[in-house]
Amino acid sequence: RIGSASSLSSAIINTRLQELVRLFKERTEKVKEKLIDSDVTSDEESPVASPAAAVVPAPGGELEGDKPSGDGHCCEMLCCAFERPPWLDRLKSSRFPSSIDPLTNLMYVLWLFFVVLAWNWNCWLIPVRWAFPYQTPANLHYWLLVDYLCDLIYLLDILIFQTRLQFVQGGDIITDKKAMKENYLRSQRFKMDVLCLLPLDFFYFKVGVNPLLRFPRCLKYMAFFEFNNRLEAILTKAYIYRVIRTTAYLLYSLHVNSCLYYWASAYEGLGSTTWVYDGEGNSYIRCYYWAVKTLITIGGLPDPKTLFEIIFQLLNYFTGVFAFSVMIGQMRDVVGAATAGQTYYRSCMDSTIKYMNFYRIPRTVQNRVKTWYEYTWHSQGMLDESELLVQLPDKMRLDIAIDVNYDIVSKVALFQGCDRQMIFDMLKRLRSVVYLPNDYVCKKGEIGREMYIIQAGQVQVLGGPDGKSVLVTLKAGSVFGEISLLAAGGGNRRTANVVAHGFANLFILEKKDLKEILVHYPESQKLLRKKAKKMLRNNNKPKEEKGGGGDALIIPPKADTPKLFRAALAATGRVGGRGPPGRLRWRLKELQAMQ
Repeated sequence: RIGSASSLSSAIINTRLQELVRLFKERTEKVKEKLIDSDVTSDEESPVASPAAAVVPAPGGELEGDKPSGDGHCCEMLCCAFERPPWLDRLKSSRFPSSIDPLTNLMYVLWLFFVVLAWNWNCWLIPVRWAFPYQTPANLHYWLLVDYLCDLIYLLDILIFQTRLQFVQGGDIITDKKAMKENYLRSQRFKMDVLCLLPLDFFYFKVGVNPLLRFPRCLKYMAFFEFNNRLEAILTKAYIYRVIRTTAYLLYSLHVNSCLYYWASAYEGLGSTTWVYDGEGNSYIRCYYWAVKTLITIGGLPDPKTLFEIIFQLLNYFTGVFAFSVMIGQMRDVVGAATAGQTYYRSCMDSTIKYMNFYRIPRTVQNRVKTWYEYTWHSQGMLDESELLVQLPDKMRLDIAIDVNYDIVSKVALFQGCDRQMIFDMLKRLRSVVYLPNDYVCKKGEIGREMYIIQAGQVQVLGGPDGKSVLVTLKAGSVFGEISLLAAGGGNRRTANVVAHGFANLFILEKKDLKEILVHYPESQKLLRKKAKKMLRNNNKPKEEKGGGGDALIIPPKADTPKLFRAALAATGRVGGRGPPGRLRWRLKELQAMQ
């Protein structure tokens, strides 16, 4: 009995060990597949609850599973349960972020917009309220309400947002609350923010509500420039905002000049001379019109009479010439930066046309070159994409290449199962080329050194007796010429003509680039060679079965040995195979094996 029991236990242990070995092998294969292609999803089963983890009744006698889950948003009150809106839970669970990334956080950009709005209120309306009689005791409470609302925005910016901004120190992004607060308190930004909130409003009780006491509120200019940088980084056409901002600079300088002119007129006395404002019509519009004529130096203004008027006018002319020239120069820079690409395109086209005219290139070729320039520019916005990407780090170029090309390349049958990193390296070597209508992408019989991926447009594969019949039309996402990258021994010749049907934008991978990549991936190189041989066999099998209906071979096969000669060789073999006939027979066998 003891022996039978021990044998039974050993059999059970062996069975269990074999089962464990089998499971480990399956897991190893899955891990290997996942390493080769991380897109492969794991098909492992979810862990099953053990019998020991049975459901235990709650103290009240109910099972825990019978209780309403938190996803139902139920609220028990007295004897009834009410449905609670899910947004209330989200609102309660939402918290203000402990740290803010000032470069990518859109919420921070939106907050800067409100800060800049408050800053513009102070910059534009403080001079108006000081010079023009628009602030009266009847509407004073409205002005003060908006003023203190802007002060509240300034205060919230200091206490909540600026103390939570991340910063870089020694290459690390600092997100510690104490460190972020200390960094803000040591910065120049904090000093200016405190200075702009000086409580000069207490002097209202002594000198009255004078808007000039709020002039320090205009010192929050650093928020304005930060908002400009953040907004330009997220806009697709930032030059439009730059033009609007430069125009606003010009309008603001005219606005301040009109306020100064009304103040000078009130100082001299409205209507006292022909130079000052006479007090008729809308005071702001009339003074703004005078400021425009002065700053832009249009002329036609009345001559100043008093010494004060002469000095004021001289300062206006000098300031106007300087400010207007600066605005014109800045506007020129903005427009020049916006049209720099177009200027480069025109320069390249003009140089090419000049070159073709100098060498008397035929007019048809010149027209095709011009068409290529126009289509490439309008479709891509640039002539060469590599010029744009060469400035980026290698990692960023890879990220862009993955987003643009990975979906297409990963569907190529030749590259499926290869190392993912090898495909990533290959994506960086792809080159974009535009073909015009009826351009030959490749011709039959030429040596294939590239693989083509259709990004946009269509190409047609031509064949038939005349070589002009359309065999198939390939659309965007299709791949052709991939076997030529790995074929050897004459198998890399093109077997058909491929013509662009309309404008076609293709990605090209050259053979030498693939060879340089495969040096670092020997396993993928073996897999690609195996796949290439299999694809070549599949392509050649129909021709062999049809008995030579395909293309003519570059090296024609040797003619078969005559039957009479084979019979003589066979007889010689039966005699013994010695002598010249035997050596001839052995040589013939060797030639057949080589063939």
